[in-house]
Amino acid sequence: MTFDLTRRLVAEALGTFFLVMAIVGSGIMAQDLAGGNVALALLANMASTGAVLFVIIAIFISVSGAHFNPAVSLVMWVRGDLGRGDALAYIAVQIVGGCLGAVAAHLMFGLEPVQFAQTARNGTGQWIGEVIATFGLIATILGCVRFNVNLVAPAVALYISSAYWFTSSTSFANPAVTIARAFTDTFTGIAPHHVPAFLIAEIVGALLAAFVMGWLLRPGAAENEG
Repeated sequence: MTFDLTRRLVAEALGTFFLVMAIVGSGIMAQDLAGGNVALALLANMASTGAVLFVIIAIFISVSGAHFNPAVSLVMWVRGDLGRGDALAYIAVQIVGGCLGAVAAHLMFGLEPVQFAQTARNGTGQWIGEVIATFGLIATILGCVRFNVNLVAPAVALYISSAYWFTSSTSFANPAVTIARAFTDTFTGIAPHHVPAFLIAEIVGALLAAFVMGWLLRPGAAENEG
């Protein structure tokens, strides 16, 4: 079944909205309840993010492909799986949906709807972390799409949950989420002037993964080389 572009865009906007709302909202709740224990707060934030990723991908994968991430849409365009116009529309609604998700989280917790983050997330280590985080996310998606699309939801949820802890950046791995998190001065925020470097790192990681996995998982490679 193929859904029209309007329905696909609504699915992408809704999914990214809930993703960012969960990230920001659980970060606020975790910080309030953790009593200053940053590791505990990060654990709670990770659990909520991984759980909501599983759910929104399971719901929307048959509608829009469940990208919720401009890096994913970019890769699908590069691979020829998504037209350029559709990819640009996907990216636009993902960014808007993500920013609205941050606003919704603030409203739920009685905070100012629009904020500007002050949390510094900068430096070579964090940029490398974002390249690796995004590379791994795209590799996870492409591997599952190639061999068993039914595993995309659990695999992505598990990968991001793990990458929260093994990457120095806590695995944003998503330009729409990165932009949205610049507008929340809470646990999950990122200072706006540190956003561009994260975006570049995420795009680099995504394109590297598209190239490597495109070669590694090329259909017919085994037969041709046998």
